[in-house]
Amino acid sequence: MRVVVADDALLVRQGIVHLLHSFHVEVVGEVGDAPALYRVVGESRPDVVVVDIRMPPTFTDEGLVAALRIREEHPGVGVLVLSQYVEGEFALRLLGSQLSRVGYLLKDHVLSPATLLDALERVHNGDVVVDPAIVAGLLDRQRREDPLAALTGREREVLALLAEGLSNRAIAGRLYIAERTVEAHVTQIFAKLRLDEQPDTHRRVLAVLAHLRG
Repeated sequence: MRVVVADDALLVRQGIVHLLHSFHVEVVGEVGDAPALYRVVGESRPDVVVVDIRMPPTFTDEGLVAALRIREEHPGVGVLVLSQYVEGEFALRLLGSQLSRVGYLLKDHVLSPATLLDALERVHNGDVVVDPAIVAGLLDRQRREDPLAALTGREREVLALLAEGLSNRAIAGRLYIAERTVEAHVTQIFAKLRLDEQPDTHRRVLAVLAHLRG
């Protein structure tokens, strides 16, 4: 896996690079601003870009804008966005751009090398990765007209774990229930969210997006 790391904070950037090197991940570029990121991605064509959401000059959403542009111009490049805070609107903008090869994590949760590597591998393999804290924050914004209102408490738990990118088996282990029970809950979630099976859609991802937008 070939990775570019973009973060204006030198110590944070070097820390991420050090973690990646410890797992023998090839870092093909490290930059501190969006223009440099565009240039390096165009030159090196990495597998995944790790980018801070707030970068110079305004430190608002430059990293997010860069991630969206990379998704558009280089659709084969995965993007893992890091943030210091739970920013639900930014998460929805990023996840709404494409339903694969994208992740959004809080910086505090990537201090574990295993967590960072797992997220990178999942994004590289085409998955969607969302930090549990962001999922929890978005849950707090649910409204009465929320399409998720028909879900039971257990179905909401299953859907929240789906949003973390867990498989049915992993969800079963987390909730101490049978995998067949998880499958039944997932089927009910699809039905209640009116997500019919179609060859050109991924119902698990669509369910997660409905969960986040709710």
